[in-house]
Order: sequence, then structure tokens, then C-alpha cells
Amino acid sequence: MSRTEGGCLCGAVRYSFEGEPAGAMVCHCTHCQKQSGSAFSTILSVPESALELRGEPTVYHDHGESGKAVDRIFCGTCGSPLISKVEVAPGMAFIKAGTLDDASGFEPTMHFWTRSKQCWVDTGELPAFEANPG
Repeated sequence: MSRTEGGCLCGAVRYSFEGEPAGAMVCHCTHCQKQSGSAFSTILSVPESALELRGEPTVYHDHGESGKAVDRIFCGTCGSPLISKVEVAPGMAFIKAGTLDDASGFEPTMHFWTRSKQCWVDTGELPAFEANPG
């Protein structure tokens, strides 16, 4: 079983998980745009039970465009967004792919919340959903 590691810019908060991610995706919701400071957020979904978090992260309690609760976990020292836990997907953690120690294998399989994506972003041939898939 493979082990994947990552963490924040300053190294104060680290995480690891065992096994393969359940999914790799791009979220275009306005809250992910604000949190990432970019046009979207690249994320991996993993079972919370497979995730080990080290350090003292800060949590911002948010609500997504769905109106459901979203806990946004980040480093309170350097500000790096790390993980989101969302009410609509209990038991899953969504890791920001840019915080992986080695993100070279990240290949998204879908885009979601595309109704708020920036007009210059091309989703290519991947499945794209206006809101949460499912």
C-alpha cells in the first residue's frame, strides 16, 4: 500500500495518507477560488480514516455554495490551505493537490461547480458538472 505525504509551505502542518485517492478533481466554486487565490482548487479525495494530520492547523468553518457546512483546514502560520471536509461527503477529506510533496502524478478526472468557473478556463474533455456531481 502506498503512502502519500504533504504539508504546508512552512512545514508546521504535515499530513499523510495510505492507499490510492478515491478521486482527483477540480472545484470551481467561488469559495475555493477565494481560498486558493486562483481560478479553482485542485483536490484529491481520501477517506478521513486513511488521513493522518500532524501539527496544529487552523480551521475556518464555512458553508459551500450548496449551503452545507465546509471545514477549511489550513496552516495558521503560513496560510497554506490544506484540507477541506464537507458535509455533503461525510467520511471524506479533500486534500489540496498543490500541498502534496510530489504532485507530479495528479491528474484530475472531473470538474465541478463549473457554473462559477472563470470564462477563460477550459475543462477540456473531462466530465464537467455545474454543481456537485451525484
